[in-house]
Order: sequence, then structure tokens, then C-alpha cells
Amino acid sequence: MRKYGLIGFPLGHSFSRTYFTEKFQKEKLSDCSYDNFPISDLGMLTKLLADEPHLCGLNVTIPYKSEIFRYIDFIDPEAHEIGAVNVLKIRRSGLKIKLYGFSDITGIYDSLSDCIRGGIKNAIVLGTGGSSLAVRHVLKKSGIRYLQVSRSRKEGIISYSDLDRTILENSGLIINTTPLGMYPDIDYRPDINYSLLNKQHTLFDLVYNPEITAFLRSGLERGCSVITGLKMLHSQAEKAWQIWNDEKL
Repeated sequence: MRKYGLIGFPLGHSFSRTYFTEKFQKEKLSDCSYDNFPISDLGMLTKLLADEPHLCGLNVTIPYKSEIFRYIDFIDPEAHEIGAVNVLKIRRSGLKIKLYGFSDITGIYDSLSDCIRGGIKNAIVLGTGGSSLAVRHVLKKSGIRYLQVSRSRKEGIISYSDLDRTILENSGLIINTTPLGMYPDIDYRPDINYSLLNKQHTLFDLVYNPEITAFLRSGLERGCSVITGLKMLHSQAEKAWQIWNDEKL
């Protein structure tokens, strides 16, 4: 039996279990299963690994993408550069367990491919958590300048109140990396002036439950193009599956 799963807290928003369960059924992988493991403290990971001897791999989500580093035996160079991990490969030798961490950014690249090819030059990244690290890495590698936004102004980070007309009109891409709008709090959205948005803007939300968030819906009402987090989820899930089954990694 090969077991996989997702760690984070809370996990009520997650589609991963459904995605992988359907994948295993479709591909007739009767020896595989996927479960959610909502751990309220990352210190619970050691017990989880001991209690689940068939666990081969984990996805990592909010709020542990950066905190997980201290538990990992090997960190992929790109994940180290980004500062976040969202895929764990588990290797066992008797009672010894080694964890290998990867940061899957394939889903972000796939989601932003049209924007990158379309020549968007400036972006706004809403949020400063673990998800924003991977987004900023992709933007930097793609030659897209970005402003990072948080609730509080810090060095290199502007506040939501700083997002004036000039900044918004000169940023073709706005990415929400915060959990605002995630189920069950689906009416929440980042605090920006949506009346300044138009068809020249593309909005990308990493939240995928619901697929059309309040953030994206507000953009659609202004004629913006939108990118849902669901495409990213599917791409990342397939990349995680590849990592878990690659004997060379």
C-alpha cells in the first residue's frame, strides 16, 4: 500500500484529496490512497510519520511551507532559493525516515504562461507568506517587476493604502497569495480599489476553493482577465506525483 496526503491547518478548503482519489480510480491504482492530515502544530509531523508507516509523500500547505524546513534532511536547491517547500518525499530504511523537500513552481509557471508570453512587465503581489515566495521567484525568473503588498508597510513592502491609481494602472498583473476569500469565508477579498481595474488587468488568485473567488469576481465585473487557482492545483498535483515516483530524486 502506498499512502500520500496533505499537511496544513486548517484543511477544510483543500481539493487535493478529491483530485488524487479520482486520479487513482481513473488510473486503476488500487494500491494508492490520499488523506488529509490537519495538524495544528508542525511538531505533530514526527508522530504522523511514525503512525503512518505506508506514507510515501506529502503535500505541504498553509501555514507550514517555510516552517517545514527544519524537519527536512535534503532540500532541493530551487526550494532553498525560494524559501518554501510544498512537496515532501519520504524515504524509509527500517526505522529511519528521511524527508526530501521540493518547491513545486510548475503550477505557477503554467498559470502565468500567457502573461509571460504576452509581455506583462509589472505585477503586484498581495501577501508575504510562503505562497508569495514561489510567486515572486517565478516573476523574477520571468523578468517581471513586482511590488509586494502587505497590511503593514515594511522595508521593500508597501501597504494596501499605498496602492494608488498610478500603481494600479501601471501593473498589468495582480496576484493574490493570501488566504482571503477561501472557503468558508468566501465573501472576503483583498482591500484594493477595484474601481481602478479594467480589461488591461489580469487577476490571478492562488485560492482555488471557491474557483471564482470574491477577488476574481470583482475583476470580472470590471472586464479583467482572470486566472483561477484550480489550474495551478492540477499542475502542482501532477508534479508532486512525478516527484514521489521518481527514483532518482
